[in-house]
Amino acid sequence: MFNDLYKDSQDIKSYVTPLNLSQSAMVKMAKSVTFSTSTSASNLSSHPSFTSLASFNSLPASPLNQHFSQSMMEEALESADSIIKKWDPNSQSYRKIISLFRHSRKQAKEFIGCVRDLRRAMHFLVSQDSKSDKLVLAQNLMQIGMSTLEKEFFQILSSNRDHLDPDSASGQSTISSNSEFEVYMDYDEDDDDELKKAGESISQVEKASALVMSDLKVIAETMISCGYGKECIKSYKLIRKSIVDEGLHLLGIEKVKTSHFQKMDWGVLEHMIKNWIKAAKIGVTTLFRGEKLLCDHVFSASVTIGQSCFNQIAKEAGLNLFMLPELVANKEKKQHHHERIFKMMDLYAAISDLWPDIEMVFSFDSLASVKTLVLSTLKKLKDSIHMCLKEFDTMIHKDSSKELSPEGGVHKLTRTTMNFISSLSEYNRVLSEILTEHPLKTNTRLLESYFTAPILEDEHVNNHACSVHLAWLILVFLCKLDTKAESYNDVSLSYIFLVNNMQFVADTVRSSHLKNLLGDDWLTKHEAKLKSYAEKYEKTAWANVLVSLPAKTSAKLSPEEATTCFKRFHAAFAGAYLKQSSCVIVDTKLRDELKVSIVKKLVPEYREFYEKYLPMLRQDRNIEMLVSFKPDNLENYLSDLFHGTPMLTGSSHSATASLFSPSCFSIRCVKH
Repeated sequence: MFNDLYKDSQDIKSYVTPLNLSQSAMVKMAKSVTFSTSTSASNLSSHPSFTSLASFNSLPASPLNQHFSQSMMEEALESADSIIKKWDPNSQSYRKIISLFRHSRKQAKEFIGCVRDLRRAMHFLVSQDSKSDKLVLAQNLMQIGMSTLEKEFFQILSSNRDHLDPDSASGQSTISSNSEFEVYMDYDEDDDDELKKAGESISQVEKASALVMSDLKVIAETMISCGYGKECIKSYKLIRKSIVDEGLHLLGIEKVKTSHFQKMDWGVLEHMIKNWIKAAKIGVTTLFRGEKLLCDHVFSASVTIGQSCFNQIAKEAGLNLFMLPELVANKEKKQHHHERIFKMMDLYAAISDLWPDIEMVFSFDSLASVKTLVLSTLKKLKDSIHMCLKEFDTMIHKDSSKELSPEGGVHKLTRTTMNFISSLSEYNRVLSEILTEHPLKTNTRLLESYFTAPILEDEHVNNHACSVHLAWLILVFLCKLDTKAESYNDVSLSYIFLVNNMQFVADTVRSSHLKNLLGDDWLTKHEAKLKSYAEKYEKTAWANVLVSLPAKTSAKLSPEEATTCFKRFHAAFAGAYLKQSSCVIVDTKLRDELKVSIVKKLVPEYREFYEKYLPMLRQDRNIEMLVSFKPDNLENYLSDLFHGTPMLTGSSHSATASLFSPSCFSIRCVKH
């Protein structure tokens, strides 16, 4: 329809304002154009100054159009002369009334009907008698009518901002575009029956919004069909653009200079990103979507005009909305800090989730620049996120810190690495999208032998790429952990270190989304590795204590040999205990399990030896010096292991190398 009304539908500046036509000019035009009741408006497009007449056929034909008689024409002119002049904006009577549509909806409906009939009458006059003085009268009446409608249109837009907010506009998206005028123009304050036909479920606020939207639609449709679209569109763009711009301002969306942005501290940017994510969702799904629905509704008579209006209202604002993520993506493209990956993934996820709405809202070709900016931003964020992952991998490889816990506790790198990877697992959907495009370029044979990604049947997203990559990062870290364990001079302490750190890794996986991504097989394999470290610790730390006792198959010892064995066992146990009491096992359950395992290996062996040979030595005057503790005492000492806070009393630590006695030194451990 718009193509029939305007010479260039894509350039709002080319819209033609209807002119005051003299009778001779009309006659001249009439001679060059043959009119009939079936004449197409497109045939008049070669006469831009005649759009007000040529566009009369822009509305769907009705029986009145097809069978418009002389008497009907005269009746329409007479009615128009009475009704339109009554509401002339320049008349004294009109100045006393704020708004025709607010004053009386029934009279407003009558006015609209009168203008439409006048349009058909003018069409009839041109086609039947182009020299008629009545054509000049009709044109003057039409200009008065259009001036009235232009003022009404502006007043409705400016005085009903609350009823035309995005939420209200969105709520009207399901109302039929063909029936509002007939339903809502019949509405009066004293009669709600007709309004109920539009849907009894809508709220009072939605009813008011529907009335306002209906008024705007019928005015726009009437003005455009009569060739006065320029005035209508100008008012609409002026007011609605200010509302969209104000909406973004209230959401905290402001233009940021690139130079200023580059100097911002990351802490400030994190706060801005967090606020932007919330604002963007409201901006796209409510502000822009509601504005598009309103624009489509008001200008439903001409899709092209609606597109042009929305383009000029939303294009600049849309580009402004997506400026921040673009600046973040450009900034991080140059500076890759792996700890910033999470905010970038938040941005990526937020924009990806909004993409269907962005495509719908900015669907016109004239708004392609907004979608292009969004897609470009997503691509840059993808690249930056992938580079952050590579930087994190490199950081683990290159870690050369020499600082180790003297008691073999959890290393700082273990905590930071596993916490980071655990947090990554919460973004499995985003990572899967990105890593599918950037598969690992590493020792795939090693990785395949180490890890098989679980099949997650309930997942809608293919997490394979994410699972493999996170498993690889953990493998890289565990290799680094083995290297650090070698830095301990004491082998038993290196195994304590591996036990603690492997336990932390397993616990982190078990208690996070990593468990779903890595699978039960991964956990089972690494728990077995943990058990292997614990067994190796027991052998290296307590083997000398066990071998200090005679084998069960050996011959019965003499008192002298038994005395030597007691001394050897006590010395071995004292040395091992003093060394191991400084170690720590962080996990309570693991600590208890390891102590029980050591007790089961040592105490029964010692008890058997103790009960077998102690009677033989009872006559010895130095028996208390030879036998410092009973089997029960041994179990008590072992129960105090792995808290990392030993207490030594006696002459010196070097006494552990000598045969100990109560007068020389004793060992105790402070319980926690």
